Amino acid sequence: MHSFFPIQDGIPPMRELVKLACCVSFLFAAQAGLACDYPTKVPIPNGSTASQEEMIEGQRGVKQYVADMEAYLECIVEEEKAARAAIEDLKPEDEQQREDMLTKKYNAGVEEMEQIAAKFNVEVQTYKARTD
Repeated sequence: MHSFFPIQDGIPPMRELVKLACCVSFLFAAQAGLACDYPTKVPIPNGSTASQEEMIEGQRGVKQYVADMEAYLECIVEEEKAARAAIEDLKPEDEQQREDMLTKKYNAGVEEMEQIAAKFNVEVQTYKARTD
């Protein structure tokens, strides 16, 4: 039988176990760090100069951005739930502080999403006024 580690007396060498533990820890840390990526802002076409194709592409971009932001918001809520569940003896004041921070992050995301949509709508109106 082939073994992943060179085994002596039925036990893998300690440095091999440490390497494996570090790799596994790194993978989990990387996965956790990438779990809730904040969406990149989408470029908004200039309604006074954009072509119809550019406006349509801008609309697609805004729709994708909104979907990505909604996924991000859901992710941070779920991430916070999991983090709280993992903390034993969470003090009420710490729980409130965590809730306040989550609310601020969530509201900032919603506000940015609304600003992007509003800005795009202004450019659509500018485009329509120009092409009508």
